[in-house]
Amino acid sequence: MRRLALVLAALVPGAALAAQTPAPSPALTPKATEQPAKDQAGKPPMRELPSPYTPNYTGGALPRGGGQPDFAYGAYQKGQYVTAFREATKRIEADRRDAAAMTLLGELYNQGLGVRQDPVKAAEWYRLAAALNDSAAMSSLGLMSMDGRGVQKDLKAGRRWLESAAEKGSPTAAYNLALILIGAAKPEDEARAATLLRKAAENEIGPAQHGLGVLYLQGRGVPKDPSQAAEWFRRAADNGDLAGEVEFAILLFNGNGVPKDEARAARYFLHAAQRGNAIAQNRVARLYAVGRGLQKNLLEAATWNLLAAQQGLSDAWLDQTLSGLTTDEKRRAEAQASARNEAR
Repeated sequence: MRRLALVLAALVPGAALAAQTPAPSPALTPKATEQPAKDQAGKPPMRELPSPYTPNYTGGALPRGGGQPDFAYGAYQKGQYVTAFREATKRIEADRRDAAAMTLLGELYNQGLGVRQDPVKAAEWYRLAAALNDSAAMSSLGLMSMDGRGVQKDLKAGRRWLESAAEKGSPTAAYNLALILIGAAKPEDEARAATLLRKAAENEIGPAQHGLGVLYLQGRGVPKDPSQAAEWFRRAADNGDLAGEVEFAILLFNGNGVPKDEARAARYFLHAAQRGNAIAQNRVARLYAVGRGLQKNLLEAATWNLLAAQQGLSDAWLDQTLSGLTTDEKRRAEAQASARNEAR
């Protein structure tokens, strides 16, 4: 499902890096021109939204109204998409007002899971469910309207759907509305954006937790509060959000809003680096190069520096620091970098 492309600089991984670098060691100070990590297409990483139908569920048959198990929903979460399609269809045949089953069919058609991908059919099912006040369907219709997928592109209609979905409690709709408001760059909009991000963050939406942390770190829409920023970044990291993981590691290393702990920060950086984040790879390389938080290891430093550079994040200080490695050591670092790329 192609998500709404409303990613803002304030919510991009590493946006707060310039002001929150691992000081005081000059070996850990990034260049002023350093940019966030890029994806394989060479673009800044997008904020991939959770499915509005299934924000947190991890498996099993959820209870429906009256305590009945939701086998269609459970099959969807287990990856049994044909079964999910069949069960949802049976439910709609038995009850023409089963909005949850309609939304599930919309999601299956939207993503091409168990059926051929068909955004038009997806929008039709979402619209039927939205007419029955299903907030997840409204959220999906909002995204599709803004993206022009399955329906005519209409930014105003998309926002109306998102507003309706957010009012009914959809965390992903609240998150997307917050991004729209932040883009407006008005103080009153930022305050509402913070409120919407909090709603999504309290529903354990990792990107929203990261976004709320950025607002607290910068004092936008909320009072500046590094300790609140650290807490939301930590929760984002716990929910698998790479941006939050990197930002929390930065605050940990600096002791900003949270007790300083270089070793713990290094563990967060290393985990994010292993997941492919170029900023984290660069930080791990610097930590290995100077022996802070990690035992000094120039071969590891060279390996992570290569991995970051392959994603477009070069570092002249590291290049100079590692220039004394032997030809054999450089070859070993290249081999390690290649192996780690293949393992991901």
